Amino acid sequence: MYKSVSAREAVKIIKSGDRVFIHSAAAAPQILIDAMVERAPELRNVEVIHLHTECKATYAKPEFAESFRVNSLFIGSNVRKATNEGRADYIPIFLSEVPLLFRRGMLPVNVALIQVSPPDHHGYCSLGISVDTTLAVVETAQHVIAVINPKMPRALGDGMLHLSDLHTIVEDDTDLAEMIIPPPDEVQKAIGMNVAGIIEDGATLQMGIGAIPNAVLASLHAHKDLGCHTEMFSDGIIDLVEKGILTGKYKKKHKGVISAGFAMGSRKLYDFIHDNPMVRMLDIAYVNDVSVIRKFPRMTAINSAIEVDLTGQVCADSIGTSFYSGVGGQMDFIRGASLCEEGKAIIALPSTTSHGESRIVPFLKKGAGVVTSRANVHYLATEYGVVNLFGKNIRERAKLLIEIAHPAFQEQLEREFFMELR
Repeated sequence: MYKSVSAREAVKIIKSGDRVFIHSAAAAPQILIDAMVERAPELRNVEVIHLHTECKATYAKPEFAESFRVNSLFIGSNVRKATNEGRADYIPIFLSEVPLLFRRGMLPVNVALIQVSPPDHHGYCSLGISVDTTLAVVETAQHVIAVINPKMPRALGDGMLHLSDLHTIVEDDTDLAEMIIPPPDEVQKAIGMNVAGIIEDGATLQMGIGAIPNAVLASLHAHKDLGCHTEMFSDGIIDLVEKGILTGKYKKKHKGVISAGFAMGSRKLYDFIHDNPMVRMLDIAYVNDVSVIRKFPRMTAINSAIEVDLTGQVCADSIGTSFYSGVGGQMDFIRGASLCEEGKAIIALPSTTSHGESRIVPFLKKGAGVVTSRANVHYLATEYGVVNLFGKNIRERAKLLIEIAHPAFQEQLEREFFMELR
């Protein structure tokens, strides 16, 4: 039905000066990455571009600096050190606009390294758990190397590729990367309860991955007929589906369906996605389009932050001058939910860092990146409550945010901020 070659043979197409794209998140094909890195001695100035990937990013190690240069669209933990040491670059961009970079030819890709499900009897494979921006790359790349892996679920939606779309095929059955989220602690549970308290029945949800999104989902068991339209989702969604809480009954688009760009979690999640007509994995240019998001009923966007200042500015991609993650889809969904009738845009975060510092600060750290401006922020939640900053002036905002800051810092916040405000 198709001819396959070894990973080593497949990556021989990569040459010095090429731009190589790696499939996103848990879909990153480790066997191809390892084979590419083996060729480091004979390659120079290969640009490796990707969103967040769950893989061993050996190409970002110092010893391969002459061979590979990372240019990430979202900084994961595997390239964070290289980025902040100046051995890798970062492109700040809204997730909804990333596909434009490829479709408009601004970042032409020479070789795409992707991973797909086995073909059906019509010859169609699936991009599986990560359609996101990978679809745009597959459409435009000069050469596509695809790993056909039986562990990749066949996800319905935009990511169906015919074997004729794949230039080189490699076979592998390595397990997909999994992300297991530990149970929420007491602070995260409190945040989850506070956020769940302002989510209405029939709402359409967007949430990220991590303990706080999972804590929110775990607090929704008294809700009815929720929907989901989100850039990504994880295991927390499964329980709500199985209990009949997440039905998508009132979604105007993709009624009864979970619509998303990518997924990352456990094997249970990947099995849930496989051939499931309730799940549609779609092009991120569509999923994160503000004009699409705003049309969902009671769209409720739940995102997080590294720190928030007392005027409402949200830093989400850096810790001061140190780059940490990326812009991602936060602003896409914050704006879409804000424009939606009865929509809610929520920033949820613990009141303190793991080092005991306040996450609500008088002023952002020097060099901190403002991902969501104060004009875009509506609801903000910590374990101490939820406030709505929409329509509030600077003094009113500061007072509200101090109320949900950790009590140990409230007096200091008030003193430092209002002294400067005078």
